[in-house]
Amino acid sequence: QVQLVESGGGSVQAGGSLRLSCAASKHSYDTYCMGWFRRAPGKEREGVAAISTGDGSTYYTDSVKGRFTISRDDNTLWLQMNSLKPEDTAMYYCVLDPVSGYSGSECYSLWSQQNLPPNYWGQGTQVTVSS
Repeated sequence: QVQLVESGGGSVQAGGSLRLSCAASKHSYDTYCMGWFRRAPGKEREGVAAISTGDGSTYYTDSVKGRFTISRDDNTLWLQMNSLKPEDTAMYYCVLDPVSGYSGSECYSLWSQQNLPPNYWGQGTQVTVSS
């Protein structure tokens, strides 16, 4: 089992920035997928970004491209969120999937296109963007 703990959420004005972090408990995986999902009230869960620890490649859903950046440093996953919009308001979840040999886009496709969600989820951190 892997435990994931998010932090960094909060309230911000439109146009502002937040940086989310996700601390993962120690595990034996060396190549795997990590990413971020979000869920807004009344809406379905949405994959936001994915990263491969194998080749470092990333993938973003269209609505956040150019504004969000996913990165990883050892057992910490980050999501830099710039130019925030009210539509970004949601609970954000860190995820880890112990699959090997996937690129970032393939991680995302596995989760969102094939509907095979990641194995491990954090508890979530709330992001609220006001206009």
